[in-house]
Amino acid sequence: MRPFHGYLRADGRVGVRNHVLILGINGLALRASERIARNLPGSLLVATSAGRGQVEPDLSLHLDQLVGLGRNPNVGAVLVVGVDQAASDLVAARIAGAGKHVASVSFAECGEDALTVSDLGLRRATELSRIASRARRTLAEPAGLVVAVECGHSDATSGLASNPVVGAAVDRLVAAGASVVVGETVEWLGAEHLLARRAVNADVAARIREAVTRREAIAIASGRSLTGNNPGEENIKGGLSTIEEKSLGAIVKSGTGPIAGVLGVAEAPPGPGLYLMDGPSFSPDSMTGFAAAGAMIMLFTTGPGNSFASAIAPTIKVSAHPETVTRLPTQIDFDASLVLAGGETVASGSERLVEAILDVADGTLTLGEIVGEGLEVPTRIRGSL
Repeated sequence: MRPFHGYLRADGRVGVRNHVLILGINGLALRASERIARNLPGSLLVATSAGRGQVEPDLSLHLDQLVGLGRNPNVGAVLVVGVDQAASDLVAARIAGAGKHVASVSFAECGEDALTVSDLGLRRATELSRIASRARRTLAEPAGLVVAVECGHSDATSGLASNPVVGAAVDRLVAAGASVVVGETVEWLGAEHLLARRAVNADVAARIREAVTRREAIAIASGRSLTGNNPGEENIKGGLSTIEEKSLGAIVKSGTGPIAGVLGVAEAPPGPGLYLMDGPSFSPDSMTGFAAAGAMIMLFTTGPGNSFASAIAPTIKVSAHPETVTRLPTQIDFDASLVLAGGETVASGSERLVEAILDVADGTLTLGEIVGEGLEVPTRIRGSL
């Protein structure tokens, strides 16, 4: 597998983008964060609408996701925008611990004046942008990549073609020393025994089963069937009538190799290999967890189409549905329909996909990046007090 050109970070990781991140850590600072980002061309905005009234485990989860997004290798510099000084300093310090260029601005230091926050924040972000612009791409090995895998609006073609192509690409990436993360715990339900067989040890196998059992218990306690929610309307129209059917197709995108561990949301892989993330199945929440864990690129399979993309990590949309790739030729970044038609093998398709991944790592933009579709949505466990 050929090398790519990325941005070497102070902590030894290599990013494939060089974002200047405006990170709003409290809903009260969201609009000020937006004003700063709007007035700093080329910057990237991630701002939460939450931030107060949270208790454990939500509080730690909230902070871990925000800090993880700031520490992502694709981020060259971060401006933290907060309300109280203590929280702003805490998040900034944790991000700076990865060697990032970080500054912060808070309402507390500006006499609660939103316009002063916007002005001072813009001045500080301007200097960060200058610093980040000095970074240059250098040659990097694919072993430095962290790739996450997601699916959305899946249909029968997902399990038959696009997910197998992604799974074969995952095997290639892991063999090259990269780290790959697969999430959406509910979409292991009914197939968890197949994943557990691939665990590197009994403890990892038990964690896979426990994660599924816990999510299933939440669904049962709600008193409502998963059907209609997961699988959703688009899945059912595409031929996936039960969560078990969806799961059997979904897990194929994890490839065939050993599973090295089970991660929590925003938990970074401790080393190379294939990891599962115990997290939500809704793509915005799931993919934000991946980005907070350090994912640099995401592979997103879909049947009829799904435009959601990560803001921080370039998201490669993959479909094997012939009608979809014809109807949405610009939205689909990778066409796997030849595999479904029998004109290409899964192995050959995976070779093309790996090359597409390295091409994006080198700087080629995905559609989500071109049109600004990207978003980060930190997940929550319960409401605020």
